[in-house]
Amino acid sequence: MIDVSALPERSRVVHQHLAEAGVDAEIRVLPDSARTAPQAAAAIGCTVSAIANSLVFLADDEPVLVMTSGGHRADVAILAVEIGVDAVVMAPAATVRAVTGQAIGGVAPVGHPAPIRTYIDEALRQHDTVWAAAGHPHTVMSLTFAQLVALTSGIVIPVA
Repeated sequence: MIDVSALPERSRVVHQHLAEAGVDAEIRVLPDSARTAPQAAAAIGCTVSAIANSLVFLADDEPVLVMTSGGHRADVAILAVEIGVDAVVMAPAATVRAVTGQAIGGVAPVGHPAPIRTYIDEALRQHDTVWAAAGHPHTVMSLTFAQLVALTSGIVIPVA
């Protein structure tokens, strides 16, 4: 078990959120950055499609979090239809930081200053374990698909 006090500050916030939700997910500290799905998969030893990328988009100018499989890219046209908005664009880095309190490459599905409307890629359902960032580019955590949905109150949709 990792010493929680040794985690980066944002990962400690994520750990606290997990604990409060009753989820026992170990947060791993990786020796190198895992800002991309291939980097994270290589460091963890899992398939790229088991990586749950946390992407912040603006859906008709409102921030939303999309947890998408690292196995493919989210299609903004499909997202717009599924979310029921006119336009979906990637959020700028400053917006990601403001909304999540975390930097791009380390955005966790939880631990944000306020809840974010969240959508989860249905493709992640095929994995017994999914791996998500844990608040910092060097930290990851494993969750089941059901835990990811429950933790985020996410709506499961196709994204590609």
